[in-house]
Amino acid sequence: MRSARVDLDDASTMELVNALSSIAAELAAREAPESAAACLEITEALAAATDLQESALATLIGRVDAAGEQQRWGYPSTRAWLRSKLGMRESRAKERLTLARQRHRIPEVAKRLAAGDLSYGYATTIADSVARLEDTDCAQAEATLLDMADQGFSAGKVAPFGQRIRDVIAERDGTEDAPDADTKHGYDKSWITTTRSLDGGRYIKGWLNPEDAAIWDGTLAPLAKPAGPDDRRDVSERTAAALSSVLSGGHKATKVTVICDLETLTGGNAPARLTDGTPIPAAQARRIALAAGVSPLLLGRGNTPLYLGHRERFASAAQRQVLETLYPTCAVRECETPGTLCEVDHVGGWALGRSPTDIDQLALTCGWHNRFKHTSPNQIHIAKDQDGRYVYRLLPPPDAAVPRATSPPSGFDWAA
Repeated sequence: MRSARVDLDDASTMELVNALSSIAAELAAREAPESAAACLEITEALAAATDLQESALATLIGRVDAAGEQQRWGYPSTRAWLRSKLGMRESRAKERLTLARQRHRIPEVAKRLAAGDLSYGYATTIADSVARLEDTDCAQAEATLLDMADQGFSAGKVAPFGQRIRDVIAERDGTEDAPDADTKHGYDKSWITTTRSLDGGRYIKGWLNPEDAAIWDGTLAPLAKPAGPDDRRDVSERTAAALSSVLSGGHKATKVTVICDLETLTGGNAPARLTDGTPIPAAQARRIALAAGVSPLLLGRGNTPLYLGHRERFASAAQRQVLETLYPTCAVRECETPGTLCEVDHVGGWALGRSPTDIDQLALTCGWHNRFKHTSPNQIHIAKDQDGRYVYRLLPPPDAAVPRATSPPSGFDWAA
């Protein structure tokens, strides 16, 4: 095994990260010891070291988030950067971002995490518990929850106590949840109740009768479908995003589109599909048409969409329908925004006269990346995949001078 000496006092942050990467690679390549007792001891020590790394990550993520640096690299939000570039699941990205944003509000938690006196699990639990509290209540909640951790309560038991703290504060301030509406309403009429939370959001509860439920399904279900295999949002998060789009009017640029044969809409049994490829029975397709309005996209020979290109500024409704069949998500490879919520983009830039409004010169991009492409054209690489769809890839900003992790020797001698 080769070795290299790293002076901890003089080493840069990136040199320390490179050394850490080398040690991690060596650990990953080794077989576990035969002794289960030794494995238990090593696991506990390694987990404690990992928690220290999480403290460093929270500091770094917090700096990126506060400066908005991720936007220079083509990511609309810090969470999108964590998901797309770092490969985190949505739950982990949210957890780390919450800790990064709350560190300054829970100084004792941050101090103890960095010193190795508090685990990452406790730190993220407390950060999430105080995220929706005012600063004055935050300090008291931090002390209370830390005391529970010190008493030996598990992080799983601290979490519901943090929720209870929020409930007590809501009751004190008169913002608690409304009484159970189920006991006050029948099931013939739809009803919805909302209660404002401390951070300005709203809790929503309600019931939809079958007729209104059909409208809900026909309007929101197509918008709440997964945005592809990399969409890590759960059903509730996708549904909330779809509802927000409808309330803000974002859905007006598109209609519920069912791709089918004409016979299906006139009583046939041939199945239809939504723009994301989800197959739906003919009966459900007709129900969507009755409940929420439908734009049927009829298919010609070989299931080829029938369309005409136009040299006009804006794409026609028919062109948009075709694009939604081609782009289930934003054309930017790293972006997860559903195509139904995207804007039509002229690939070559219509204002520059290079891209007419013809179907083979158009793509779908989210509003953020559409503007990013216009303001930072040198950071978008455009190509076509084997199916003829445009694929946009994000490139680093031209002035980026961020050092990258190298592959240092596999072993290190440490100098304090």
